[in-house]
Amino acid sequence: MRTALTIAGSDSSGGAGIQADIKTMTMNGVFAMSAITALTAQNTTGVTGILNATPDFLGKELDAIFTDIFPDAVKIGMVSSAELITVIADKLRQYGARHIVVDPVMVATSGAKLLEDDAIGTLKEKLLPLAEVLTPNIPEAEILSGMKIESAADMETAARTICGTYGCAVLCKGGHDLNDANDLLWRGGEGKWFRGRRIQNPNTHGTGCTLSSAIASNLAKGYGLDEAVERAKAYISGALAAMLDLGKGSGPMDHAFDIKPEYRIEAQ
Repeated sequence: MRTALTIAGSDSSGGAGIQADIKTMTMNGVFAMSAITALTAQNTTGVTGILNATPDFLGKELDAIFTDIFPDAVKIGMVSSAELITVIADKLRQYGARHIVVDPVMVATSGAKLLEDDAIGTLKEKLLPLAEVLTPNIPEAEILSGMKIESAADMETAARTICGTYGCAVLCKGGHDLNDANDLLWRGGEGKWFRGRRIQNPNTHGTGCTLSSAIASNLAKGYGLDEAVERAKAYISGALAAMLDLGKGSGPMDHAFDIKPEYRIEAQ
């Protein structure tokens, strides 16, 4: 069995972060491992607290993983401080990690800031250049490219800029009232659009975590980047289309929508 590592924060409500990543990786056929960067107190209505891991402890988590079950792919999500970002970058270089997918999480779906201002420069300098692919949403792509994105043409310009700056592929995600669910993959001087259908589901908590984890899972299984993105988009569409409705805010998706029915039967 192929393996994948998620380096991200914990979501106590189970819809995003480490919990969403593990569910996604499991459903996409790889063995999931985790290094937790922070505990968050959050639910579908927002984030009420963040408790970061210490840099030393995060380093020990990563040592434990890489020296025993070496991951075939790595997904990186919420990392809120410059010190933690530095530890991750150093460990990825030390162990020669492969198929690194970075979801540059800066703001939660609820609007809560998840990345300290002084950490953005460290993220850009030390972590993004290690990635095989970045998966920013529109607001994140605006920060990384230094420009406003208001059209498909703007997405192409921003993706080209990000790709050229950090030397990796970038999947600029649509949504945010732009281009429905159409995403743009830019690499090697060329762009490719992945068309999607907008699913009328207000419960989108954890969509970014889920997409990046699904891409990492497919890279771990040996798929090329184009096919990994296509398969990941199909998976997230299925999870959204299941129309799970939990919580009082923007609820989670049904990550297990495709699990065998016999394991989902409720007691009579």
